[in-house]
Amino acid sequence: MRSRTAVVAVAAVLLVVAGGAFALDSGSLPVPGTGGDGEYEWATVEITDESGATLATVRVRIADTRMKRYTGLSETSSLAVDEGMLFVHPSEGEHTYVMRRMDFPLDIVFVDANGTITTVHHAPVPEETPSEDLVRYSGRGKYVLEVPMGFTDEHGVEVGDRVVVPDDR
Repeated sequence: MRSRTAVVAVAAVLLVVAGGAFALDSGSLPVPGTGGDGEYEWATVEITDESGATLATVRVRIADTRMKRYTGLSETSSLAVDEGMLFVHPSEGEHTYVMRRMDFPLDIVFVDANGTITTVHHAPVPEETPSEDLVRYSGRGKYVLEVPMGFTDEHGVEVGDRVVVPDDR
């Protein structure tokens, strides 16, 4: 029994060490546009108010895998005023985002599975700081829409409005 427990403990430690090395070694992360998991699909999302009137449309890159969600926009130097990224999570829940290696500020919009906006954050470019000290932006949703900072104010987007996500997402 003791040797079985020891084997399980060693296996668990190896998995944690391997997982930690993967997460810390940014060289193992895909770079957008380089093929494989790093290729982004594009779609257009519409943002509507509670009555269904269109507030804005955004052309978005789809981050629908763990690797794409991790990389996010950190490999992007800028966004056009009507561009963004739509992060698609496997299920609705509490999610937290940071501005890791970002060169421009963002509005971070959390959207539930039904398309209703639950939280809007305005995230400035972080000062040089260790990753563990980055400001965390949390909210509940299945989707997170990142757009240039000021986009939500300019278009009157607020909690309770809706993001119409393509059917295949």
